[in-house]
Formats: sequence, structure tokens, C-alpha cells
Amino acid sequence: MVCLDSSFLVDLLRGNDDTSNFLEKYESAGENIFVSSISLAELIKGAYLSANPQKEESKVKGLISSFLELPFNNECAFLAGKIEAELISKGEIIGVEDVMIAATAIQNNELLITRNKKHFEKIKELKIGGY
Repeated sequence: MVCLDSSFLVDLLRGNDDTSNFLEKYESAGENIFVSSISLAELIKGAYLSANPQKEESKVKGLISSFLELPFNNECAFLAGKIEAELISKGEIIGVEDVMIAATAIQNNELLITRNKKHFEKIKELKIGGY
């Protein structure tokens, strides 16, 4: 089971063939493909910051409809708070949305697929797959 990070989803939206081919490997292997509700929020934010929000929102909805959702629940919130506190204590601050996405993946025992592998490596409990 894998969870797609926002960076991966953005590359899919942009039509990146390498990203599409990478995803096909998981789909053809029968893997369940998940997206965190936090990644969805990031994509919608990007859509509404674009020149054509309605068109971009429609693209996001079309893309997301082909994946299963991983909701950000109380367990994820507690884990995210703990992770963020640990990172701050070490001076290794990353964006709160990324901490929340990582917590969701950890809580659900998912491999996080991301372009931003170096960024997420600061979270030791997280299983990461790059592309």
C-alpha cells in the first residue's frame, strides 16, 4: 500500500510521463493507492492560486477520484504534533502540511511516494519511496 505525496500528484497533474509510468507499476501490481486528505487540501490551494481556479479544481477532482482517501484523524493529529515537536527540538523544521501527510502515512503503515525524499527523511519513522 502506498500514499502519494503532493509533489507526486502535482507531477501527475502536469502530465509528467515518468511519474505516470512509475504509478503504473504500483497499479499493475494491484497495490492500493492512497492520497492524504492533507495533500488534497494542498492541491486545491494551488488550484485557487492559479489563473483558472475552476479548471484546475476540476483537474484535481478528476485525479483524486482514482485514488482512495486517507483521512487526517485524531490519531494522525497526535502523531503529527509529536513529530513536529521532535523536529523543532532538533532544529529540523519542515512545513506543517508535510508533517501531517507523514503522520497520516505512518499511522496507516503506508509507503509515502514523494519527489521530496530528502525533506521527508528527517522523519525517521516514515517509510519513503522516491521516484
